[in-house]
Formats: sequence, structure tokens, C-alpha cells
Amino acid sequence: QVQLVESGGGLVQRGGSLRLSCAASGSIFRFTVMGWYRQAPGKQRESVATITRGGIADYADSVKGRFTISRDNAKNTVTLQMNSLEPEDTAVYYCNARAAISTYWGQGTQVTVSS
Repeated sequence: QVQLVESGGGLVQRGGSLRLSCAASGSIFRFTVMGWYRQAPGKQRESVATITRGGIADYADSVKGRFTISRDNAKNTVTLQMNSLEPEDTAVYYCNARAAISTYWGQGTQVTVSS
């Protein structure tokens, strides 16, 4: 069974940086798309950034130019480098991975950006 484990969340002041990492373990899958989603209190979960196996990335407009997503297909990891963080980025960030017939989610990691 696939497990996704996030790390790297924490508390940071606005303008700071954090790097989130997600490592997949368990059954071997060729994930088509991996990405990061976030959910703030009282809001719906939204896509932050996704990346295909070929390295094609898609970002939410709110994070373009500030966040960078990358993945290592051999290691089944995906990373989100977050720069110039804003209080509006505060949320629980979830790692996501899609295979042919399944979608997997991590447990989430809290990111809090203070003013």
C-alpha cells in the first residue's frame, strides 16, 4: 500500500522560505502526476502546484514566481520550494500522487506564515 509522507512544514515570517518534501513508500507505482495541495481553515482544498513525469509544471496563479515544484521519478519524491511566503499561504499542505486508477494523499504538514 502506498504511503505519502510530507515534511518541512513549520512557522516562518512573511518573506521567508520553506521547502516541503514528500516521499512515497510501499507498492511501486508510476505516478502520472504529483503535486501539492493546500487547505486553509474554512476554505476548500486547492491545487498549489502539480508536475508530470516529464517535468511539466502547473502553478496556481497565487504562487507563480514564488514556488517551485520538482520531482525525482526514481526516488518517488516531490518537493515544493516556497519563497517570499505570505500570510495567505498559511494552510495545511498535502502531497498528492496519481496513478492509473488511484489517487493518494499524505497526512499533511502545517505551514504558518506570520506577519
